Amino acid sequence: QVQLVESGGGSVQTGDSLRLSCAASGRTFSNYAMGWFRQAPGKEREFVASIDWSGSTTHYTDSVKGRFTIARDNAKNSVHLKMNSLKPEDTAVYYCAQQRSAYYYVRPTSIEEYNTWGQGTQVTVSS
Repeated sequence: QVQLVESGGGSVQTGDSLRLSCAASGRTFSNYAMGWFRQAPGKEREFVASIDWSGSTTHYTDSVKGRFTIARDNAKNSVHLKMNSLKPEDTAVYYCAQQRSAYYYVRPTSIEEYNTWGQGTQVTVSS
């Protein structure tokens, strides 16, 4: 049984930074790509960023490129999302997720490609 627990959310001002963390337990963490998604009120959950199992390849949705950075620490079974220059439109619940298949990474952006999710952490950016 895999468990993912997010932390690091909060309420900030436009232009501020936050670092989200996701701690994993259970299935061998270093074998699987990880992703971050977000869901704003009244909207569907959307892809934010992903990283392959080794940490060498990343992918971002266009709206966060240059502002967000995804990284992982396989020794600590964790994945992080550093968010800089935050905007009100970044306000959402942020979820980390683990990809279904080990050692497979083709820029997974769809929810269906992930089978384990955390409970989410709220990020609120005010202007």
